[in-house]
Amino acid sequence: MIPILFHELIETNPVFNVLRYLTFRTGAAIMTALFLSFLIAPPLIAFLKKRQLSGQPIRSDGPERHITEKAGTPTMGGILILAALFVSALLWADLRNPYAWIVLGTIAGFGAIGLMDDLLKLRAESARGMRASVKFSLQSAAALIAIAGILAVAGEGATDLAVPFFKDVLIPLGVFFPLFALIVITGTSNAVNLTDGLDGLAIVPVMIAAASLGVIVYLAGNAVFADYLQIHFVKGAGEAAVICGAMIGAGLGFLWFNAHPAKIFMGDIGALALGAGLGVIAVIAKHEIVLAIIGGLFVMEAASVIAQVLSFRLTGRRIFLMAPFHHHLEKKGWEEPTIVIRLWIVACVLALIGLSTLKLR
Repeated sequence: MIPILFHELIETNPVFNVLRYLTFRTGAAIMTALFLSFLIAPPLIAFLKKRQLSGQPIRSDGPERHITEKAGTPTMGGILILAALFVSALLWADLRNPYAWIVLGTIAGFGAIGLMDDLLKLRAESARGMRASVKFSLQSAAALIAIAGILAVAGEGATDLAVPFFKDVLIPLGVFFPLFALIVITGTSNAVNLTDGLDGLAIVPVMIAAASLGVIVYLAGNAVFADYLQIHFVKGAGEAAVICGAMIGAGLGFLWFNAHPAKIFMGDIGALALGAGLGVIAVIAKHEIVLAIIGGLFVMEAASVIAQVLSFRLTGRRIFLMAPFHHHLEKKGWEEPTIVIRLWIVACVLALIGLSTLKLR
């Protein structure tokens, strides 16, 4: 909004020339979202504590200490994240860019689905919310709308899949691209949701992934940098870096209150929305495979659940003491801060590997 409001001054006044630069507006988005998070959090936490009589529903089959330590903590902290993210992004992003609306629309759509799921859980005082089939149908609809928007905006090569570590390898997916993009967006959304099980565990890897994707979309949206690095150039994709910045700032503010012992949990409204946001940005930038590397922690957590379910159904045996994997570590006797910090380190290493694909070709 600010780039539009000050368009004339940008053209004539050198003081406002900084608004041209994505780097400045991304930094401004980070700081704005962080400030808004600190402003919104205290009254929101007080309100949620008052309204949510039983707090976050806890799995009855989960780690025993969760029942005593985490029961009663208010959920739906994603409201804080999304409020700060949207205000900041709407202020600093160039809203004439269609990719900005596609990303924000996807985050809003998945956030609405998460909100409904959270409300159902609170109403039933159970960890089981919306039926899986209903949730996935709604997620698929939201993702397909975003994919249709991307295909309408993107130019040549929109349905190609770029392969990391190779300069000129593009796999034409053709009519299968919408299905592939659907899996990326919904898969990332649900993987982040599965990772959100310990204080601070999900939000830091989300910020790490957002920072990495922010770099990637900035480079992919710049013809000179894209040509130098031999990556797929996507005109206009750089604007998504501002939204990545807003996600980082909102995440930092949320972490202040979500750090152990958490005063508020993210809830599905936050986890589903943020995961979908990461997924759609990766699809826009043609770095879907790189997202699987950068977000490898989310992949690992989701894979542990899939493997556990398949193993139990096929053999009657469980691979892990409990899934997702972070609960397995809890059952093994690891302390919560130890699990969280070590998995943060894993997320950092994976992000560095993912970013290295930009140059190692």
